[in-house]
Amino acid sequence: VNDGHVAGWDDPRMPTLAGLRRRGVTPESLRMLAEKVGVAKANSVVEVELFENILRDDLNNRAPRGMAVLRPLKVTLSNWPTGRVDTVDAPLFPAELGLAGSRSVNLGGSLFIDATDFAETPPKGWHRLAPGGEVRLRHGCVIRCDDVLKNAEGVVTELRCTADLATLGGRAPEGRKVKGVVHWVDATTAVPVEVRLYDRQVNAEKPTADDFLSELNPKSLETLTALVEPAIVAPGAPSHWQFERTGYFFRDPVDAEAGKTAFNRTVTLREGWTAGEPIRRAD
Repeated sequence: VNDGHVAGWDDPRMPTLAGLRRRGVTPESLRMLAEKVGVAKANSVVEVELFENILRDDLNNRAPRGMAVLRPLKVTLSNWPTGRVDTVDAPLFPAELGLAGSRSVNLGGSLFIDATDFAETPPKGWHRLAPGGEVRLRHGCVIRCDDVLKNAEGVVTELRCTADLATLGGRAPEGRKVKGVVHWVDATTAVPVEVRLYDRQVNAEKPTADDFLSELNPKSLETLTALVEPAIVAPGAPSHWQFERTGYFFRDPVDAEAGKTAFNRTVTLREGWTAGEPIRRAD
């Protein structure tokens, strides 16, 4: 803290109550961790993945779903009727949870998907978007990638796609099957927000006290400007959200008091951890 390696005692990377609270960790998940770990006379180490699993289970039942694009890539639907805007009624929670609630999402001729959901040369088994390939927009329609636009440096800046209007509203005409589903935001209504992605604070599984600073993870924080659907930042919106296909996020309360909108990633989506597996290290 004194040397500036973190932003303060309430930095969301810090294992302090203030840091955990700012990251979006719930009191209920901390209590559940204490119950599962119990009390023992011998010193022991509990894998952090156990706590993350508990946290996911808790947030799964309290965090509504919304779409956010962390690394925006523009998509233009070339056959979309001029001036047409469809309103999609999307549920806030999956049906299996039995929780009510929905939000309205606009779909027009211009939108953004995540750049990681497109591959110009897709690997084997790729089910997301690629030249000539098709995906379904989450809660939307099927689109096909026709053209790829690049800048002078060869970086992909825009995709020109065709929308299958017969699949709007989740309709699936007979014989029409598409494996890939991607999240997206409407270009005209999406809201830019700061998003912070956190990784392990320390690279070593068991840090050594005499050389602690050398083991700090230089990639423990990544800050992005993301685009989110309006419901996520609407007045009175919940602080906890699951950004679909991305993770659980929490609106930073310190920034909120200063009039700024920023979201801290509380935890990633489930990674299939089971007791006894090795702890995942940062790259």
